[in-house]
Parts: sequence; C-alpha cells; structure tokens
Amino acid sequence: MDPTDTADRSGKDAESIAAPFRRVGEDAESVASAERLRATFDAPAPLTVGIEEEVMLLDATALDLAPRAEEVLAAAGGDERFKLELPAAQLELVTLPCATVGEAAAQLEAGRAALHQAASGIGRLAAAGAHPTAAPEGVLNGHEHYRHTRAEFGPVAHAQLVFGLHVHVRVAGARRAVAVHNALRSYLPQLAALAANAPFHAGRDTGLASVRPKIAELLPRQGVPPAVEDLSELAAAFRWGAAAGTLARPNHWWWELRLHPTLGTIEVRVPDQQTTVSESVAVAAVIHSLVVTLAEGHDAGVPLTVHPTWRIAENRWSAGRHGLAGTLADLQTGEPRPTRDRLRALLEWLAPAAARAGCLGELEAADRLVTANGSERQRQVAAKEGLEGLMGSLADRFLATET
Repeated sequence: MDPTDTADRSGKDAESIAAPFRRVGEDAESVASAERLRATFDAPAPLTVGIEEEVMLLDATALDLAPRAEEVLAAAGGDERFKLELPAAQLELVTLPCATVGEAAAQLEAGRAALHQAASGIGRLAAAGAHPTAAPEGVLNGHEHYRHTRAEFGPVAHAQLVFGLHVHVRVAGARRAVAVHNALRSYLPQLAALAANAPFHAGRDTGLASVRPKIAELLPRQGVPPAVEDLSELAAAFRWGAAAGTLARPNHWWWELRLHPTLGTIEVRVPDQQTTVSESVAVAAVIHSLVVTLAEGHDAGVPLTVHPTWRIAENRWSAGRHGLAGTLADLQTGEPRPTRDRLRALLEWLAPAAARAGCLGELEAADRLVTANGSERQRQVAAKEGLEGLMGSLADRFLATET
C-alpha cells in the first residue's frame, strides 16, 4: 500500500470519509463510506438481475443522431423506466430487479415498445454500441447533473456518443460480492467479444470489432478495473478521488465492471448495446449465469482466482480488435485459443448454473452470438447495403422479437 495513503480503512469513521464529498457538492447521506457500503451489500437479497439499455434517438429521415431525447422523455409522461443520459440523443431504458432473465426480457420488450410510441413524431430509435455515421462529437444534455462532466472533460465529453448494455446482479454479502467482482474481471474479454457491436464510426470501418471502448478511454477510470481487497479499500478510493477533485461522485467509478455503491449490485458494463432485445437478453443470461457460478463457488469454499489486470487487459484488446475472430490467452499459462472456442466452453461451463437460475434457454440463445455477433452482422449488412442501409436495418430491428 502507498505509505502516503492516510485513508481510514476501518470503516468506523463514516463522517471522516464522507467529509471530502461535501466539497464537491455531494450530499453526505448519499456517500458510499465503508460502513455504508457494507450495510448495502450485507443486506439479505436473492441473486436478482436487472438490465439497462442505452439506445440512440435518430432523425426520422436522415437517421443521424437527433439531440431531442428530452422531448421523448416528456412525451413518455415521466415513465420511470426511461432516463436521460449525457448525450442529448441517448435514452436509457431500465428494468426492475428481476428473479430471472426471462422476466427482465418481458420488461425490455414492453419498455422498447413504450419508448417507440413516445418517440413517434420526434424520431426513430435504434440500438448498437456506436452510431456508424454520426459526427464524432455531438450535443450533450444540458442538465445540472452533467455539469461537472461537461466542464471537466470538454470536447472529450462531446465525443462520448457511445451506447452500452449494463447488467446488474445482486450479490448479497460484502465479502462474497468483492470475491465475485475480483474473479469476474477475468471474464470481461469474453463478454466484450460476445457483445461487440460497434465496428463503424464517423462513416468508416474502424477495423475494430468495437470502437466503443477506445472512445470511452478518453475519459478516466475505463477498461478493466483494479481488484479490491475489501469495501474499505473501495471507500478509500472514493475518498481519495473526492479529496483530489477527480471523482465528483461515487458513481463516476466508470470501469467496465464495478461494485455499485448504492444499489449493492455487481454491475457489468463491458457489453456494447445490442440491437435487439433477444440479443441483450442472451448477453444478460451469460452474465447472470457467470455471477451465479462464481457466487456458488465462493459459498462452497472454492478459491476464486484474481488475475493481474494487465493480463486481462491484453485479452481485452484482442476482444475489441478482433472480436470473435481473435484469440484469448489463458491467464495463467499464456496459451492462446480461438475466442469462439473459449466462448463455447464458457457457455457449456455455465449451463448448470443457468438451469438453476432459470435462464438456460436464454443462455443457449447466446450461442447464436458466438456464431455471428452484432459487429459481424453490421459488416455483413454494410457490405450489401452500405452504411445508409445499415442504419435503416438497425432502426427497423429495434422492435424485433428475435435475433
């Protein structure tokens, strides 16, 4: 540990940990102190799953990004399933915590239909990790909530026209949640390759399976997160960031995986937004099954391996660059293996947990993404119909009920 770190790691002095957040305008009651974090994660709860989709609002004719999301939200009449995001052309659709992925799927289908209706007369909706042809910088939401991000990051913030699929799984027990989080880091490359859905940006093929993480990396706290020893260490990180003036709020812990400080969930943020509900649900089933498998292993006393961040990041690069067509290295030996083979082995390993979690059918549907994920399908459509045809296809498939 850095000898200059004087943070209180005991978790008993909530007042001292909360104090720095007052200097950046955060309500002390909402601060994730070590004491508060433990109370949040130790609260008894089943392994529920929730899904957040970030979708794009398009001009109805040109199919370019339309910075009118606030109008759609107003037309939705305050529907709590929908939220504004940093880009003014982005809307977030959220589910409630669900017992099964299938239950979340029904909420997503209903939510997309309601959002589509609210957008009628304003624009069209589409879903992918990035808009294939939009200008690289766009209009931002002007609300006070995003004031710090706009002021601190300037043009970099305007470049964050990216769309992610976030999956929350409730893991009760502070030590259990930390152990699962640390082990789950190793699987981020597999999840990224499976869900890659952003090969085009600013009207050109980037040569990547997903350009989204490279755009996100213009901001701090991106990519593979550090492992944490316990929630006191996480609280100390929040405290240090607040004191340094770099972490305006605990939820600005923007890694591709995080322990959510207020929801008490493990939030997986690595997947690109998927084009259809069935694709989003397939990815969510993999994540839910993976968390269940790791949590059950921890409960049974099986040691959960914590791999070095840089090795995981090497695989993460391959996933973003080559997607399903690349290789992923064994994190112990370095032996490379085709990514598709690793994913099919992963799905086979997760099947028993998926059956117990009630999402075996959705997990089996993920095999279709292993055959061809969103990135590969986008390139197939663009090769036949051009990027204009691709945009039309993305919009047309927003309400599709099958992959």
